[in-house]
Amino acid sequence: MRYKSTRNSQLRLTASQAIAQGISEEGGLFVPESFPDLTQQLPSLLQMDYKTLAKAIFQLFLTDFTGEEIANCVEQAYAAEKFGGAQPVKVTPLTKQGEPKFLLELWHGPTCAFKDMALQILPYFLTVSLKKAAPGKEAVILTATSGDTGKAALEGFKNVPGTRILVFYPRDGVSPTQKLQMVTQEGTNVGVCAIEGNFDDAQTSVKRIFTNAALKEKLAAHNLLFSSANSINWGRLLPQIVYYFFAYGELIRSGYAQGTPMDVVVPTGNFGNILAAYYAKKMGLPIRKLICASNANKVLADFIRTGTYDRRREFYTTTSPSMDILISSNLERLLYALSGENSERLSRWMGELAENGCYTVEEDVRSQVQELFYGAWCDDQGAAETIRELMEEENYLCDPHTAVAVHVYRQYCKENGGSSVPAIIASTASPFKFSGTVLSALQRPVAAQEEENLQNLAQISGWCAPEQLATLQEKPVRFRQVVSKEQAEAYVLDFLGMGGC
Repeated sequence: MRYKSTRNSQLRLTASQAIAQGISEEGGLFVPESFPDLTQQLPSLLQMDYKTLAKAIFQLFLTDFTGEEIANCVEQAYAAEKFGGAQPVKVTPLTKQGEPKFLLELWHGPTCAFKDMALQILPYFLTVSLKKAAPGKEAVILTATSGDTGKAALEGFKNVPGTRILVFYPRDGVSPTQKLQMVTQEGTNVGVCAIEGNFDDAQTSVKRIFTNAALKEKLAAHNLLFSSANSINWGRLLPQIVYYFFAYGELIRSGYAQGTPMDVVVPTGNFGNILAAYYAKKMGLPIRKLICASNANKVLADFIRTGTYDRRREFYTTTSPSMDILISSNLERLLYALSGENSERLSRWMGELAENGCYTVEEDVRSQVQELFYGAWCDDQGAAETIRELMEEENYLCDPHTAVAVHVYRQYCKENGGSSVPAIIASTASPFKFSGTVLSALQRPVAAQEEENLQNLAQISGWCAPEQLATLQEKPVRFRQVVSKEQAEAYVLDFLGMGGC
């Protein structure tokens, strides 16, 4: 299996080269040259436990990894002590919440968010890749976060030999718990810095640094190279395909017949999580409709409905901050596939986005998008009402991102006269990560102290607050730096001990 760039179809790299590099020289994203059709293998794949399934899928894409290397990556990443302690490791439980709605809980990992599913294994992928593609080099992981990626990446790369990691987050664009998780991060190779602005400012700064040839040369002189833990890195996206196959297996084990189609509902801002479901569909998983749920920053929902992507709009800070994004990087991979892998066409759209803040795809691509996807959005009030209704009617506590997905799924059913197939709704974060928002939605008092909010939420729900969140207040704050987006490059150099700030 070789990898090409969305903006250079002539490029051919190995998996280890694509993972080590993270993003292509010209700014494109790496994609596999083909996707295997697993339709005939589905019956056997769906009988596998999570780790065995992951190994089977990874072997199809990481063909320059040995079977032993892949197995080692999987066993370390999805160890029982990281995902609830059960044997065999369930990793991603599927919870039935009224026919035909199922919630795929992706938040049972170390940082209580779905990003753990990929960022627990990416450091192992990257370590193997560096040995193959860039021996003797140390990787500098540079990441922008809208809340969950940052902590998951920091936790995954903490003290990993041969790596350093620096995370930028929008100063006022993450929840109090998300911020506390990052600024108290332990590890000798980690750094955290706030950006004045929103997530798009942080992400644009990181992309600009990645494509700065002079800066990369400076790093190379010190045996360093940039790589990414964002879902622009194929090694971050690949693991997310696995849990959609596993979820379908759980659906079959719950009593549905093999071959039953399903809908997949994903709350998303950067489009990576739902793109993984699209790739699973390409590989033979019987997904009927991909339902894209947006919050008030509804650039994706609008694009799906109109074919025009327009980031020239007001940016909203919402109660679902991980979706507060106006530039959805992974949409580029989808458009590359639907345009017949036409790099010139794709580059034109991305150029228009960079220069004008807007592009419109042609009818052939728009019609494919609308056939595959349904897009809608939910504001903060709708999310709060959904949190309250799920608790009152189904005794289920969810976070605001999951609430956005449930709300949009209800819109989809209403517009289509109900649904005749089961729906897998991605539940992307623990409600305890957003305790104040959830308590407010439940019309309960919100305390000034997060510890008290966690205790109150535990009492209301009957669930235990995750220990890793309950003990956050006891940890010292290590990172207080705030820079403008123009200062980001200098801060990276300073972090690396190469001057700059």
